[in-house]
Amino acid sequence: MNNKLLNNDVQQFIDKNLNNEPTKLILSGSPFPGISIQEIVEQIVSKKKCQKKLPAWFDTKEIYYPNKLNIEQTSSEITANYKTSLISGSTLIDITGGFGVDSFFFSKNFDQVIHCEINPELSKIVHHNYHKLQIENVTTIATNGLDYLDNNDVQYDWIYADPSRRDENKGKVFLLEDCLPDIPSNLDKLFHHTDHILLKLSPILDITATVNALKFIKEIHVVALHNEVKELLFILEKNYKETPIIKTVNIKNDRYEEFEAKTNTMGSATYSLVKNYLYEPNAAILKAGLFQEVSHQLKIDKLHINSHLYTSDILMDFPGRIFKIFGSSPYDKKKIIKLLPSKKANITTRNFPNTVAQIRKKTGIKEGGHIYLFFTTDLNNNRLVLFCEKL
Repeated sequence: MNNKLLNNDVQQFIDKNLNNEPTKLILSGSPFPGISIQEIVEQIVSKKKCQKKLPAWFDTKEIYYPNKLNIEQTSSEITANYKTSLISGSTLIDITGGFGVDSFFFSKNFDQVIHCEINPELSKIVHHNYHKLQIENVTTIATNGLDYLDNNDVQYDWIYADPSRRDENKGKVFLLEDCLPDIPSNLDKLFHHTDHILLKLSPILDITATVNALKFIKEIHVVALHNEVKELLFILEKNYKETPIIKTVNIKNDRYEEFEAKTNTMGSATYSLVKNYLYEPNAAILKAGLFQEVSHQLKIDKLHINSHLYTSDILMDFPGRIFKIFGSSPYDKKKIIKLLPSKKANITTRNFPNTVAQIRKKTGIKEGGHIYLFFTTDLNNNRLVLFCEKL
């Protein structure tokens, strides 16, 4: 940590160059003694990434930023705040502290938070930033979180972990037991220190495989932000034996789209040909695999067992996008163009053999406009195109 980067003139230079091209800055060299241009550019790139993701950090003076990978891997303020709404208590230990965003938000719901970070440089940065953010109830410790637990017999209300999804060669992994630390192998150790565990996991992990790798699962949360799945959250409770609940949330600017189900009581879907309205479930529901349950709970028909699109005669509230259908056509270029004289539309495919790019090439339809085309398959296995307007 180069404290010279926190000098007022350097901070002004960083702010002035937030929108400039980093490669050009590197070529220009450093204007400050004792600070390399690479260090300055690293601060610029990382701070820029925080502008929307971590506005509390971005808007606070003299924040020190780690490399951009640490910023990319950390929670956003929005998703961290959602996690905070799920748990509370007196003490929490974060055994994989990272840049400290989650611990920052947990500190609002806990009397004392322990932030363990194995990288001493990053731990030092987090300690500095907490001081600037006026957070006083988080203790930063530069150590491996599992080793820290081994060296004490303290009980915590909650243990939080965000295992790294990269192997030693920095390649992505897809199973929980391949992440670092290996939570399944250390689960008994964690439960020796707490009755409650919250895990933040990558959206690329398979939910079923993760369920099989763990025990005492109470809740599973699939968290999407503006229809992009960002996190899988697993809440574990020691000796919990009841059926887990899977909850989906799509966080939008003005509301949460929420849907939930018990994992062992999934209902059956009903099916129908196209009606007046089309419904496309949000990304969290798709990741959770609650296709049948959406039909069962909302009393809404699926178009096909594999299409994951729904239809109804009446307009209803729905956790996803809603469209008014004003026409349909077989997958035939001439018929499609006849119904779309502007040759411009937004295209989505669901359970369809061709990609969006292939369809645009074949039909000549340009992107944009207010019309939405859904290329899909109905319950009679017919390929069709639905012409819609978004509501």
